[in-house]
Amino acid sequence: MRKFRKVLDGLTTSSPASTLGSPSCGSGAGTPTAAPTPKEIDVQETLQSENFQLCKTVRHGFPNQPTALAFDPVQKLLAIGSRSGGVRILGRPGVDCYCQHDSGAAVLQLQFLINEGALVTACADDTLHLWNLRQRRPAILHSLKFNRERITFCHLPFQSKWLYVGTERGNTHIVNIESFILSGYVIMWNKAIELATKTHPGPVVHLSDSPKDEGKLLIGFESGTIVQWDLRGKKADFRIYYDEAIHSASWHHEGKQFMCSHSDGSLTLWNLRNTTKPFQVTFPHGKIQKDGRKESCKPILKVEYKTTRNSEPFVIFSGGLSYDKAGRRPTLTIMHGKAITVLEMDYPIVEFMALCETPYINEVQEPYAVVVLLEKDLIVVDLTQNSFPIFENPYPMDIHESPVTCTAYFADCPPDIIPILYSIGAKHKKTGYSHKEWPISGGTWTLGSHTYPEIIITGHADGTIKFWDASAITLQMLYKLKTSKVFEKPKPGEGRAAELVEEDPFAVQMVSWCPQSRMFCVVGISAHIILYHFSKYEANTQIESLEVRLQCESEDVISPSENENDPCFSESGSHSPQAHHQQSVSPVSGTTEGNKHSIPCLKVKDRMVRVPPGYQAELVIQLQGIDGEPPQQITSLDINSAYGLLAFGNCNGLAVVDYLQKTVLLCMSTLDLYGAADPYQRLTRSPRRHRQSTSEFCMRGLSNFYSDSKKRIRTSYQSLTELSDNQQSFDMERSKSPTSVHYPTSLHNDPRILPEPVASLRASHCSPVFYLLDNDHVNGHCTSPTSQPCSAGKPRAQMGAEGPRLTRRGPGRPPFRKAQSAACMEISLPVSHTEGYASRRAMLQQLHGVTMYSHDEHHTGAPYCWSEKAAESRENSFSRSRSSSVSSIDRDTKEAVTTLQFGESYGRKSDALTTPCLWVGTSLGIALVIPMSIPTDQEERMEEPVTFGPSGAVLMLKGSVLRLSFLDCSGTLIQSPYEVWRDINAAEDPDRPRKRKLVHFSPSSSQETYADGHLAVVCSERQAKVFLMPSQSCLFVHNITESSFVLRADVVSVCNSVCLACFCANGHVMTLSLPSLRPLMDVNYLPLTDMRIARTFCFTNGGQALYLSSPTEIQRITYSQEMCDNLQDMLGELFIPIETPEVQNRGFLKGFFGGNATTFDREELFGEASAGKASRSLAQHIPGQAGMEGMKVAAGGVVGELARARIALDERGQRLGELEERTALMMTSAESFSKHAHELMLKCKDKKWYQF
Repeated sequence: MRKFRKVLDGLTTSSPASTLGSPSCGSGAGTPTAAPTPKEIDVQETLQSENFQLCKTVRHGFPNQPTALAFDPVQKLLAIGSRSGGVRILGRPGVDCYCQHDSGAAVLQLQFLINEGALVTACADDTLHLWNLRQRRPAILHSLKFNRERITFCHLPFQSKWLYVGTERGNTHIVNIESFILSGYVIMWNKAIELATKTHPGPVVHLSDSPKDEGKLLIGFESGTIVQWDLRGKKADFRIYYDEAIHSASWHHEGKQFMCSHSDGSLTLWNLRNTTKPFQVTFPHGKIQKDGRKESCKPILKVEYKTTRNSEPFVIFSGGLSYDKAGRRPTLTIMHGKAITVLEMDYPIVEFMALCETPYINEVQEPYAVVVLLEKDLIVVDLTQNSFPIFENPYPMDIHESPVTCTAYFADCPPDIIPILYSIGAKHKKTGYSHKEWPISGGTWTLGSHTYPEIIITGHADGTIKFWDASAITLQMLYKLKTSKVFEKPKPGEGRAAELVEEDPFAVQMVSWCPQSRMFCVVGISAHIILYHFSKYEANTQIESLEVRLQCESEDVISPSENENDPCFSESGSHSPQAHHQQSVSPVSGTTEGNKHSIPCLKVKDRMVRVPPGYQAELVIQLQGIDGEPPQQITSLDINSAYGLLAFGNCNGLAVVDYLQKTVLLCMSTLDLYGAADPYQRLTRSPRRHRQSTSEFCMRGLSNFYSDSKKRIRTSYQSLTELSDNQQSFDMERSKSPTSVHYPTSLHNDPRILPEPVASLRASHCSPVFYLLDNDHVNGHCTSPTSQPCSAGKPRAQMGAEGPRLTRRGPGRPPFRKAQSAACMEISLPVSHTEGYASRRAMLQQLHGVTMYSHDEHHTGAPYCWSEKAAESRENSFSRSRSSSVSSIDRDTKEAVTTLQFGESYGRKSDALTTPCLWVGTSLGIALVIPMSIPTDQEERMEEPVTFGPSGAVLMLKGSVLRLSFLDCSGTLIQSPYEVWRDINAAEDPDRPRKRKLVHFSPSSSQETYADGHLAVVCSERQAKVFLMPSQSCLFVHNITESSFVLRADVVSVCNSVCLACFCANGHVMTLSLPSLRPLMDVNYLPLTDMRIARTFCFTNGGQALYLSSPTEIQRITYSQEMCDNLQDMLGELFIPIETPEVQNRGFLKGFFGGNATTFDREELFGEASAGKASRSLAQHIPGQAGMEGMKVAAGGVVGELARARIALDERGQRLGELEERTALMMTSAESFSKHAHELMLKCKDKKWYQF
């Protein structure tokens, strides 16, 4: 039991918050209040540092940028290599393993040691690696680095320990797989070709041993030269010189013929009896033109020649189409006898491989399927049916079907939600798949004991929402929702909306889901919100729509005057500290004079629509623009089913909607929320010089997230989160440490007098608006409340040195406000030379296309210019020069709403009981509490309005507020109240009308501790604070980071307790105890954080988190020691001991006439005794380094090894028993045979030979 005693007398002046520059924590308007009575808070904190450990659990999705493919026909495992050095090993559903090369070099080729539990990878850095697959977490056993030659092709014969390695120079080396040492036996290119040949044959593109004789090696060179090398005689049996370049070759199983694919789109069949010319030349897709010539065709990149027992052989190849048909999709061609089937693919083909029944190349192959690896998909074609259907893929390979724009992770969901979502989603599955089982069925996987319902929600660029079952570290599609069906299809070229909307008007920015009430809310890029309810029945419904005009405008226009040219601030007190703000709301569509140019970009269907079971749209809220300016992006959202309210905010203000009555309750600017409690004066705004182009800022689409201006999203389906992959490296020599400098004397500089880099970009290093990342925003220009486009409303003029200067200080407070990190000022960009935090910050700013502002005394004004495009986008930015003698910071009147939270709390210090409240977090680091009055009776709730009281609590932090949460005085998390789900479309019993069943969580169940109030946990980009309500006293404060900023923060439950989990921009993952904010874990997990991870990282209960590791993959991690310990039991086994199939008996006649394959001793030929040692400078052997994680895996796998050993002993005992029985039977048979032989001898002893 840990007891925290905090005497609250004078805490507002002596707490650490005061030293950090924050105003008094208990002051609503920045003035001291009476100290509360001393209280004693007893909290039992059970979490310790030993409860936390960070590790990766599993990776879902399609391997990003795949490069290679391999298959083990005995173990039934599939391996996929990628350009980033990753290897995915797939087996039966649940068996999914991800491995990563430390070098990050692209994987060129994969080779299974068939039925040996090992895998060889050849990487682009000319290194071979041997992976051990006999453990749940594969590890590298050996590596071999080639120093002087580049690897181009590898071949490992079945049941051989010698690997053939072809190089770019045309040489062929041989590697011992067991020791990973080069053999002295080398096939040099100049010996493989004729001495008379004067040209180099090119790199080795093919290696394979003859099915008829393992001592014969077929070598294919890129130039068209083919050589069969006699390994025993060390000479060439034959050489073929063909005019066209070779891409691949494939043997007939008898070893008498082989087929080659060429760069001119032809296939050549060669017979070993006559190698002077090809036995057959075909152009499968080449037609004869009118002049008699063949039309030119694309290269055939790969061909496979597979035989069957009962039909004609299969010839399968990729490419070979004619050039004249532009725009044709990539194809896979299957030739079976005279039938030619062309399968068109959605993406380019990377690799394909035929799956055969036998691993022996000298037997009839009997192909039953073809695995086709595409750039963004994996397809398996069934060859046993004439229509060649594809198998239904059991893996979640379609996460990137449309680029992922936001993610949400929910653990400990209600157990009934997953089955009902699956049952509804199963009705909409595609048909036409093969009825056979998925052929990749290797490994074993069992449902672990540490499982609970988990759901992952992904939002996509096309407006779709996908629900995934993530229980037991697997991922399975449950339900798919299309938000675009709510709107009318935009007709091209119709109206103003068509000009504004680009390719992704329905892209999802953020989602809010209540699993208990099953209410679901979606925020879209077009500044719209869709509210869904769940029903198991289809219905005809009319979708309600509201149009909200959430816009604040300043009517006080201050013109520049001569006396304002003074370097000092003008203490002009005549101007009102609060500007007048528009609060007009249009619940119904209207075309008044004020908003005739504010037509929403999307039109809601205004007719009765039939909706299927599942999530059904109930209400659509659309923001209106002002005077042609587009509406600003929604930055925060919260929904509460018990209250029947929906709140959202952006850089202009806050709106609250009663979705039960379909009315707008509150719509005002953030400034108006303070009332008299505003701690700071506001700077009025001047008109801009000219109005920004509307099309420049409205509905940019996801293409704004790419580093270049090309719209590649339609052609390549690259995710918006792919940004950082193409970012240029930063100039670290010009960087400065953000902690070793002070504020520049001039924060707003005139671009006419400053150097171009300073004028081109003004941004802050520290923390302004990364609630954008926290809330998964999509758009670029319209998302940031700190960008100049966000100052919608009346245009304002660009200010120079003569611009107005007004103070924005609170009464009796120094002009230099320390503990703020808001989104309201522009300073030059500092860059850290330690880890490049600010560089990443600048990257994020460039990707959003906005200027971000902050005021933190720990940052400098080192200029940094990104590009001319950045300078052009800021040519109208608000900037002024200032004398160096000025130390104050003026701030923009814009204050964005960054986070919202409904809950039972205390709206004022004088409150004795909790009431429904709305907590509002802003970009200035301020948390507001707005009390509400909600009718309790169901009938009154549907008729009486919900009222709001003035804000009675203003809590202040350093940095933009990211998360709000509540604990009771015993440290238990207080859940938000919710309404129990009821199906509104179900048949209603007239005798028993359905009523709303609400579930409320009070701060404490006992009356004794109820009077103590509750704790409010507020986390910002820099700080975390714990406040005692209703006294609003700051009990604990912790500075999370000084050199970086928090991107994501959540209060989560771990090990039957709660903690605060944070993810910072410098890649650190941290956990803090609650309520004491004691650091428990701080791990530098991601050295370089990119935009994709920053936007999709999210925590959940149970010590789990996830992020989008690539545009196509979701990486799940855990920070719980308990889950790390149990992870080995949750993962699947890759290797299962299976007996190798026996060689087929080919019969006496085939063996007599030379049909059997000839074997030879490779060890005798390639061993050190006969071949000698290879040159040490040619390749370097590197022992495997599994590291601590590999050691833990090995230690964790001891139980499994013992179990396998026990099973093996049982099997051995069983076999011994069977052997004993067989021995007894043989003895009995032998005795019987001896007896009968003796009787026969006695019978025939006296007979002559002619008597037989």
